[in-house]
Amino acid sequence: MILTIGVGIDSNVLIFERIREELRAGKTAVSAIATSFSRVFVTLVDTHLAALISATFLFLFGTGPVKGFAVTLVIGLISNMFTAVFVSRTLFEIVLARKERAEAISI
Repeated sequence: MILTIGVGIDSNVLIFERIREELRAGKTAVSAIATSFSRVFVTLVDTHLAALISATFLFLFGTGPVKGFAVTLVIGLISNMFTAVFVSRTLFEIVLARKERAEAISI
C-alpha cells in the first residue's frame, strides 16, 4: 500500500512539474494543462508498465505473501493510473472553468 502511495505521489509530481514547465514557457493555463497531460501520459504509462511487469514476475515466481503483494501492487497501479490521468485532469478543468479568467493557475 505504501509503495502504491509513493507511485501516486510520483505521478502527481510529474504532472505538476510538466504544468510548471509549460507555464514558464508562456502558455496559457488551459493550454499548459492540455499539453502537460498529453506529454506526461507516455511517461506515466512507461513507469506503470515497468512496475506491472515486475509485479507479474513476482506473482509468477513468488509464494503466498509475495503473490499477495503482487496483486495489491497491480490493483494500486491500475487505480493510480486512472486517478492520475482522468481524475486529476478533470479536477484541473473544473477549477479552470470556475475561474473568470483562466489565464493563470497557482501550482
